[in-house]
Amino acid sequence: MRDDQIRPQILPMPLSKPFLASDGAPAAEADVARGVSRLLKAMGFAPMTEVKLGNSRRADVAGINRRGMMAIVEIKTSVADLRHDTKWPDYLSFCDCFYFAVPPTFPAALFDESAYLPERTGLIIADRFGGQVMREAPEVRMNAGRRRTETLRFARRAAARLHRLEDPGI
Repeated sequence: MRDDQIRPQILPMPLSKPFLASDGAPAAEADVARGVSRLLKAMGFAPMTEVKLGNSRRADVAGINRRGMMAIVEIKTSVADLRHDTKWPDYLSFCDCFYFAVPPTFPAALFDESAYLPERTGLIIADRFGGQVMREAPEVRMNAGRRRTETLRFARRAAARLHRLEDPGI
């Protein structure tokens, strides 16, 4: 079977006990983003955080795999953040699969509500050490023109970030 004919295998990463900050607060968004990035890497994606899309929205984590498939992950660390976010549907046409990601202490059953399109969105539970896909996101292929544009945008942003690391004075 050719490499481009197989979907990346989901490799569950063991979750640690919920990470708590020094003040006892639940894991921060950065911790979940780190775990999500590790999981996406294990799934065959090259992940990047804080990715600006063509509609001026910013994806918390996005990744692209060898087939050119784009995944977007929206991180939610509180129920209030989830309930008040009305922008996440704007990401759906900029990816082939969309996931919500939450820390282990989050009431994940909320994502079964019809408002969060469980038939179109996946769910990841993550902490700073890794993550696990709890519900796979169905693949809905992006428009070819948008795919090209977003792939180039992703590549240019990644190259710019690498250049800033290699030459911080620029």
